[in-house]
Amino acid sequence: MSDRLAKLADELLNVGIDTLVPREALIAKLENSEKTGVPLRIKLGIDPSAPHLTLGHSIPLRKMRQFQDLGHTGVLIVGDFTRRIGDPSGRASTRVLMSEAEIKENIETYQAQAYKILDPERTEVRYNSEWLSMLSLEDIINLTSKYTVARMLERDDFSKRYAEGRPISVLEFLYPLMQAYDSVAIEADVELGGTDQLFNLLVGRDIQREYGQEPQVVLTVPLLIGIDGERAMSQTTGNYVGLDEPAPEMYGKVLSIPDGLTGSYFMSLTGSPLPAELKNAPRDAKRMLARQLVTMYHSAEEANAAEEEFDRIHIRHERPTDVPQVSLDRAFVKEDSSIWIIDLLAASGLLSSRGEAKRLIQQGGVKINDERVISPDIDIPFVPPMLLQIGKRSFVELV
Repeated sequence: MSDRLAKLADELLNVGIDTLVPREALIAKLENSEKTGVPLRIKLGIDPSAPHLTLGHSIPLRKMRQFQDLGHTGVLIVGDFTRRIGDPSGRASTRVLMSEAEIKENIETYQAQAYKILDPERTEVRYNSEWLSMLSLEDIINLTSKYTVARMLERDDFSKRYAEGRPISVLEFLYPLMQAYDSVAIEADVELGGTDQLFNLLVGRDIQREYGQEPQVVLTVPLLIGIDGERAMSQTTGNYVGLDEPAPEMYGKVLSIPDGLTGSYFMSLTGSPLPAELKNAPRDAKRMLARQLVTMYHSAEEANAAEEEFDRIHIRHERPTDVPQVSLDRAFVKEDSSIWIIDLLAASGLLSSRGEAKRLIQQGGVKINDERVISPDIDIPFVPPMLLQIGKRSFVELV
């Protein structure tokens, strides 16, 4: 093995890993692949709960890219069929199911987003409806016979809910089995996932063995805490940074993370530790992190432009360079040329409901011409053009 490949293999086995089971089996698989010239098949499942892949997804995707750089094949499985069941991992209740139309809408951009990290020449993108939708009732009965309820209840979230008398549907028991069958269908050598997926990935080893295949190696990576600083980054909770979000949005969201997350974000998302000289300079550290991430997923030019725009708005308190215009319907304007602030916000198109408008005003999240709106009950003079700001990063000009 060349020095370059040896270095890549060392990083693969020792950097950014939470669990590797069994380690010796992965080493043996890598050595056998080098001897035979047959690449390993590295599996990663993606749940189509929302249209964005996130910085949280980038961690296992980057690990898959390490395998690809060693010559192996990444198999990215979009769980279009299993999302109809809903992954119960870490949940205290049955997950809300999604329609086929919602799932299809979410997955339309997944491939382009994943290729920001993966090598397209060494990637297979598969949808597990290819094989799961073809299973007959007899096939499903055969699959369920290969795993026991007692083993299912070893899973932490299932055991807690069972002990507390909270419902667990039989449907939820099917999810780990369906995910395991994905490994059988594509003949996975290694499966990647977050730490919350460890149980499901281990079921995959057992089910592959039952179908006469060599069990996959399980490799989990740490979960990334979301920008709220509390929960794991998630599409469904909205505390995420999307891989395909515009550069200014990505830059601003990264700057919003709590200071305590900066070090872990550096290591998990860039592969490098937080520079020592920035450990006591959280603002500068986050700016450096934001520039690096925008450069990785957009370009250096866009990173510089995003930083300049952020500084223009939030440090120098100047008008954004490119603000969309919204033409206000005169029907909202009263005879004295004033307008109820809630009507104005509703007409802007930035908010989904009047209730949301009232809540944002009460939280101090609305400004008109850089003046904070303090009450949802006021009428304001309508003197266009007016610059409306919602939160930190949403602007329109009312004309």
